[in-house]
Amino acid sequence: MVTTTAAPAASPRLGRRPRTGLRDSRGYTVFRVLNAIALVVICAITLYPFVNVLAVAFSGQGYINAGQVSIIPRGFNVTTFVLVMSDPMFWRNYGNTVVYTAVATAISMVLTTTFAYALSKKRLKGRTVFIGIAVFTMFFSGGLIPNYVLVNTLGWRNTIWAIVIPNAISIFNLLVMKSFFENFPEELEEAAEIDGLNTYGILWRIVLPLSKAVIATMVLFYAVAFWNSWFSAALYMSKPELYPVTVYLRNLLLSSSQPAGTDEGLQIAANVKAVTMLLTVLPIVCLYPFLQKHFVSGVMLGSVKA
Repeated sequence: MVTTTAAPAASPRLGRRPRTGLRDSRGYTVFRVLNAIALVVICAITLYPFVNVLAVAFSGQGYINAGQVSIIPRGFNVTTFVLVMSDPMFWRNYGNTVVYTAVATAISMVLTTTFAYALSKKRLKGRTVFIGIAVFTMFFSGGLIPNYVLVNTLGWRNTIWAIVIPNAISIFNLLVMKSFFENFPEELEEAAEIDGLNTYGILWRIVLPLSKAVIATMVLFYAVAFWNSWFSAALYMSKPELYPVTVYLRNLLLSSSQPAGTDEGLQIAANVKAVTMLLTVLPIVCLYPFLQKHFVSGVMLGSVKA
């Protein structure tokens, strides 16, 4: 007996999606085209202010005052950049900002993570009270004068602690991390506990390695907030060598608003806003791509439950 086997059916090309009626319909094609156009328009609208700031930062004073600068620099000029970046105080204040941001972010992450992990445990005694106290501070605070008196009494004026400690925990970030930890599988922690790990061991060796997305998101939130902060430093610090770069650039902006008689002074006054914004935002723009892949997933994971 001769047996024959049917020839295998031709396999579709690799990477080619199966054709469906929805994809082949005219309505779906129109939707895709309109969707692409809408996304391009939204992207252009979003990017235009940044490109405009970049163009103004490198443009000449006459073109800026005449409103002739759009997305391409005109009368290329770097006078303000040279003035700012040739000042030793600028680099000292820039270094202060890096130190303040790094220390403040590290302290905030430790406090926020441990507090959120504790609040995520329903067996914690007084859990509702602690959550209520935390949420209460989102709507009410002691006020500016009591805070200043407290910082001054503690001897924190002209120190890094005046910037770091009062803003160490963001309640929004705390609630996001608490919600994330509440969704963490309890069976995994119970297994680790059976293996002999205590609470700190479970947090350090089990929970945190599996929480990279939300941790990266919180690091970005805190780093941006502390990098852009200037009010606390302006309030609690009186020595220019201790200022962060945001206060330095703010003072430069205020001084540039005064009448300037020289061409150099006019040039600085014309584009100092663009230069200050560019120098302030540039490090965060460089940092964001490394954390962007964790950004959306971290927020969504932590926002499943309120």
